[in-house]
Amino acid sequence: MSQYVLRGAKPLQGTIAVHGSKNAALPLLAATLLTQETVILKNVPHIRDVDSLLTILSSLGTDVERQGNTVQVTAAELKLSDLAKDMVGQLRGSILLLGALLGRDRLVTLPRPGGDVIGARPLDVHFDALAQLGATISETNESVTIDGAQLKAGSVTLQEFSVTATENVLLVAASLPGTTIIRIAAAEPHVVALAELLTAMGATIEGAGSHTITVHGSTELGGASISVIPDMLEAGFFILLAAASQSRLTVTSVPVDHLRLFFKKLDDIGVNYEIEGNNVMVTPARLRAFRMQSLIYPGIATDLQAPFSVVATQANGSSLIHDPMYEGRLRHVGELAKMGANVTICDPHRIIVVGPTELVGKHIKSLDVRAGATLVMAGLIASGETIIDNVEIIERGYADLVGRLKGIGADIERRDDK
Repeated sequence: MSQYVLRGAKPLQGTIAVHGSKNAALPLLAATLLTQETVILKNVPHIRDVDSLLTILSSLGTDVERQGNTVQVTAAELKLSDLAKDMVGQLRGSILLLGALLGRDRLVTLPRPGGDVIGARPLDVHFDALAQLGATISETNESVTIDGAQLKAGSVTLQEFSVTATENVLLVAASLPGTTIIRIAAAEPHVVALAELLTAMGATIEGAGSHTITVHGSTELGGASISVIPDMLEAGFFILLAAASQSRLTVTSVPVDHLRLFFKKLDDIGVNYEIEGNNVMVTPARLRAFRMQSLIYPGIATDLQAPFSVVATQANGSSLIHDPMYEGRLRHVGELAKMGANVTICDPHRIIVVGPTELVGKHIKSLDVRAGATLVMAGLIASGETIIDNVEIIERGYADLVGRLKGIGADIERRDDK
């Protein structure tokens, strides 16, 4: 177990850059399995989830090369029997291997994917969607087998706006001759990014970014090259850090168009910011209490709900934060309360935060990727020393977080296992 040690209540200043999106990189990497030719991905973040998926791809016999932020994958032949099953079981993003391997091999058996414990995230949506295309699903407590011998292009209506289910259907449909229509599709930017890569590989995809996507698939997908989009969740995190800490920060490589409702909420709170191209400059301001609800895209992402709760501790009045998506997304609240936050848990989906409140450093633990980053944010505005355990969880989604925060004046260090 490794730790972050922070000494907070110090102003931050300077420039911090947003890296490539984790949620975009993982489906793009999965898509490399659909072709025997080389696929090149640029701006790939150096995070644990990407490293884990690259290890899984290598275990399948693919040729994986990484130089800096560029990853090159050639899946000329696949050795499914050599799959690193233990890693699949630990990585939630490995769910995307269902669509990729089904598209490539028409038969796949995988351990049930792992990942953060943030509430119920059933796989039924994925199975139902693939069954609509003709797949046969068999389940045990440990694994899932999908037989795609009868797969054919057709019409799919998802049970909900599931991002990864949309991506899995895209992966399969891109490899099927004929036309597949996906309804109730997720519209997130990383879904659009996957559609762009699959189009570059030889499929024709229309409507990505809307809730109805049409895919004209091809059995002969080829190599391609694409750049991973900037991470809107990381951008939002750094902007909220600047607001909560009353800092002067410039956040670069911000995907502004992916965060329109987020910026509207900043206006409601009274955050002082200016946008110049893809750069966002934040300066100190008196913050107002607010009401915030996470929504499917283009709403404010559930992953940004936790950082807003830290902002609420520094705003004047009572703020209501509502996350209807996952009942486990509010687990960070208990750790914030230890630090002095005035928080009332209304139910598993809603909290009321009263501010402004001075936070005090404590010994706390990371709970999931976004909650862990939120506690780093709290530690940076708290007085005294904060120690955060299990930081490997945070590093699943944030590359070189310590180095980048040090670059803007944060007093933070990583304490490795003894």
